[in-house]
Amino acid sequence: MSAFYDFPIRYIEPVYRPPSEADSLILPLTDGCSWNRCAFCEMYTAPQKRFQARDEAETLETIRRLADSPAREAIRRVFLADGDALMLPVRRLLSVLEAIRAHLPSVRRISSYCLPRNLRKKSVEELSALREAGLELVYLGAESGDDTVLAKIDKGETFESTRAALEKLGEAKIGRSVIFILGLGGERYSAAHALASARLANAAQPEYLATLTLSFPKGEARFRAAFPEWEPLDIPGLLKESRRMLEALELRRTVFRSDHASNWLSLRGTLNGDKEKLLAELDAAIARPEAAPLRPAWARGL
Repeated sequence: MSAFYDFPIRYIEPVYRPPSEADSLILPLTDGCSWNRCAFCEMYTAPQKRFQARDEAETLETIRRLADSPAREAIRRVFLADGDALMLPVRRLLSVLEAIRAHLPSVRRISSYCLPRNLRKKSVEELSALREAGLELVYLGAESGDDTVLAKIDKGETFESTRAALEKLGEAKIGRSVIFILGLGGERYSAAHALASARLANAAQPEYLATLTLSFPKGEARFRAAFPEWEPLDIPGLLKESRRMLEALELRRTVFRSDHASNWLSLRGTLNGDKEKLLAELDAAIARPEAAPLRPAWARGL
């Protein structure tokens, strides 16, 4: 959540951002998520988070007023919120990016969440224009590469639709941070989920790759209503699924992180350079979980 609460920004709680955007200014272009049907996601289910695009004039006025803030020079990064700001038309996005460049010259990076469907009607040339205007990085929740799992969780995407979106972003030279969710397929689909997710990453070759672990801070009822046959993996099962995915990854140079608060075992490295080291860490944890540096359950509160 943004630390700049004295700034002239109208936030509608709750506000979310990726962990790596902890020091970023959060600038809402939309409220909520345009899809908001994923069974596992609780981020935008609150009544006040009904999806809508912010008024363009309000956003531009906010940026102009930020320029008059005493903390203007401290704003180095901007995260465009909420769940999928890139659903907006390219013209609207360019207007915002150009205003940030004009009024907040200290900004060095602009990023956003992105759904694959956000890019279906956007060309590589249009995305390149966004990159030139300052959009450097997007966080894309692929969740899984397995079409059965994606259908079970009502993601509204497929392996191919996600691959196509990542390919467009890559051609436009926009950095891609891809997220997969461990445990999402449960026991029945664990192997298919792990291997298809690795296959998707191999096809896309993203600059960043992260895994987090399925969790239910608000309870499992919503997820189980959509996916009634799902059975959770225990900690050894999650570690084995992580290992299966990691072993199948063939990446040229991707920063890999599995250190989200939801993960039992924290892993960090660059793939494939650190692949053998990370596999060894997983093997040790699987063989002797009692001696592994697992995150205590109380520390996994989200």
